Amino acid sequence: MTNGWSVARALTDPGSVAALDATGWTHLLSAARALSLIGTLAEVLADAPIPPDVARVFADVRHSNVAGQRQALWEAECARMALAEYPGRVVLLKGTAFAAAGYDAALGRSIGDLDILVDRGGLDQVEGLLLEAGWEWVKPDPYDDAYYREWMHELPPLIHAERDRMIDVHHTILPLTAGPTPDAAALIADARALPSGLYALSPADIICHAAAHLIADGDLSGGMRNLWDIDRLVRQFVVEEEGFSETLAERAKLHGLTDAVGRALRLSAQLFGTPIVFRRKSESRANAAQSDPGLGLSPENSRVSTSDTLFLRRITAVDGWGRKTRKLTRQGFYIRSHLLRMPPAMLARHLWTKWRKGHRG
Repeated sequence: MTNGWSVARALTDPGSVAALDATGWTHLLSAARALSLIGTLAEVLADAPIPPDVARVFADVRHSNVAGQRQALWEAECARMALAEYPGRVVLLKGTAFAAAGYDAALGRSIGDLDILVDRGGLDQVEGLLLEAGWEWVKPDPYDDAYYREWMHELPPLIHAERDRMIDVHHTILPLTAGPTPDAAALIADARALPSGLYALSPADIICHAAAHLIADGDLSGGMRNLWDIDRLVRQFVVEEEGFSETLAERAKLHGLTDAVGRALRLSAQLFGTPIVFRRKSESRANAAQSDPGLGLSPENSRVSTSDTLFLRRITAVDGWGRKTRKLTRQGFYIRSHLLRMPPAMLARHLWTKWRKGHRG
């Protein structure tokens, strides 16, 4: 039966697709598209012998992704020009950052909204400059606007009136009501300059952000693509960044994200064989694995807990026609995502307010 595991196998073992018949290919492509990984699959299988019909699908996907990345980078440049008077750093996040920095994770990756990170003290200026440059509010409702400004990690989303492109302006990487409190000032201070004059998070902070977004905030929608991002980034950073494993452990601790990063790496290792040991400087690989099984991680010693199995069940919940499966599991993680964002009493008030507003409308 085709599900997310089938897509993971095709990505990590391209030779496994040789045995697929027409139905098998249909199921694999449908599942990969539903998981936002069809562009990545097209690149991974670029040199594999594939049926002509599949080759045409992949050619269309590559063309679309190239155009999408070009548009994403242009949107980043438009934001840079609009914020030219802002004296602080403008840090690109997520897919646009990967493309702008030339990271391996950008290969075949689709990119949606533009996400940037700025200092919270500069939000008013950034907001004003974007509005002057043609962006408009997507959520004009006063309650939604107040909710974003008081409790969220970003301004209400903006969309450009002419280009119809969204921008999310973050001042940190998790909602203010969430349990962990990442050090936003450290994220910005350690960001690395890009040739454009914009910035990208440091390698360790990129992994922390990806793990926070996946494990400590969302309902795991798009989780497999996020884990593939982590796998690609980790493989690149382990080679290019001296002492990356130790630095990652230090930054995860600084941001209160040790558990989230550890789980994300364990899940990535299960799906994609991500080769990393996440440990403290003073510990050897063996000691790290023995003293803290949540931190010591490599394909040969990663330990998957019962809760990890539930995460994997959610992440791979798609069938061969691209339909979502495991409804109860998905609902459980949806509820979990709301509980992570705010305490129960606050969540009850928020949901009650949204329900009343919906019924009045």
